[in-house]
This record gives sequence, C-alpha cells and structure tokens, in this order.
Amino acid sequence: MAAVTGLTAEMYQAVVAVVDERVREIRVTREDFDRLAKALSTLAQAQERTEARMGELARAQARTEARVSELAEAQARTEARVSELAEAQARTEERVGRLEQAMERLAEAQARTEDALQELSRQVGALSENVGYGLEDIARVVLPGYLQFRYGLKVSRLERRLFQVDGEAVEFDLYGEGSRDGKPIAVLGEVKSRIYWREVVQFRERLERVRPQMIREAVPLMFGYFIDLTAMEAAQEDILLIASYQPAVDMQAAAMER
Repeated sequence: MAAVTGLTAEMYQAVVAVVDERVREIRVTREDFDRLAKALSTLAQAQERTEARMGELARAQARTEARVSELAEAQARTEARVSELAEAQARTEERVGRLEQAMERLAEAQARTEDALQELSRQVGALSENVGYGLEDIARVVLPGYLQFRYGLKVSRLERRLFQVDGEAVEFDLYGEGSRDGKPIAVLGEVKSRIYWREVVQFRERLERVRPQMIREAVPLMFGYFIDLTAMEAAQEDILLIASYQPAVDMQAAAMER
C-alpha cells in the first residue's frame, strides 16, 4: 500500500497500529455487549417470572385476608352469642334464685299447714263420735226419699244392724229392707264424715263377709260430708257414694226443671 500523502512510512505504520488496536477494542466491546444483551434477556425473563410469582402471592394474600376477615366476623358472632348465653345464664340463675326463695316460703307454709292439719285432726278426733252420730241421723232422714227419687229404691226406714259372722259381730250404720222394680233388696250402708280409698276398701271387706247371709239383693252405699276421688275409684260401680249435700242439690235441680 502506497504511503498516504504527507505521512511518512513510520507515521503511517503508527496510525495503522493504532487503528488495529482500536478495532480489537471495539470487537471486545461488541462481545461484551452481546453477553450483556443476553444477560439482560435472561434478567427480563426472570423478572417476568418474578412478577408472575408476585401476582400469585398477591392473589394468595388477598384470599388469606378474605379468610381472616371471615374468621374475624365469625369470631365476632361467636362472642356475641357467648354474650347472649351469659345474659341468659344470668337470667336463669336469677329465676332459680327466686324459685328457691319461693320454695323456701312454700316449705314454711307447708310446715304451718301441717301444724294446722294436726291441730284440726286432734279437734276432729275429739268430735268424731258426736259428728258421726249426727251424720247418721241426717242419713236416716234424707236417704229413704232420695234413694227412691234417684235410684228407684223403696226403703221405708234405715237403722243400725249387727250380723254375726264366725262368732264375730259385723256392724253396719245403715240397714233397711225394701224393693226395686218389685224385687226385694236390702240396703247396707256406712256413714263416714270423710270417705277415702281406705274406707271404701274396708267397707267392701265387711260386705263380703255378710253376703252369704243375705237372702235379698244387697245395695251397698256410703254416706259422708266429703268423698275423695280415690274413694270413687275404689267404689267402682257396685257401691253407691252419696255426699250429704247431694240429695238436696239433686232434688232442687229436679224441681227447677219442672
């Protein structure tokens, strides 16, 4: 190659050397650039993956926060329910307290009632014999007419009667012979101021003892001031139970119907 005008051969060689060195430097820089570009591409891909992962994490975080919010609401509802139950428990305990106080007062009243009943029992015991005979007198007066009116039993009079059974006397407060529908009957009665299950059972036992001696159809009855429901169950349908007020009430009702 001819020397460039104005340059000596030495200068030309120096310029060529500089240019070659610069070209080598540029080549090295290009290789570095390519590596850098590749690294940047890899970094961009990693960034995309990171952003995608961050999106997943953000969505997971949103779901977690929503779940936490639901749990917080559930906790609030639970606390409200617990508060309601606590209030209900307090009201229940208050009612139980009042009930216990009422039960104590009732127990005291029951004790006073039992004392009063014991006193009444003593008084009734002292008067029972006189009351019994007085009640028998009432029965003898009112029952003949009432038995005919209510049951079609014709009995002229009622009196006490003793039966001998196996050498033992069995007494009835009321006994009277008569008829019903033309057939002979015999009324056997017991008079008690208060008639309960036990009195009916005892009366039935006495009836069974004398039945073998009866030649007439027996019509058993019990007459008293008070007749308990247990007595009605024990009497069933074969023993008449008549309260002392019943004849007057039934006959007055019949008179009003007329």
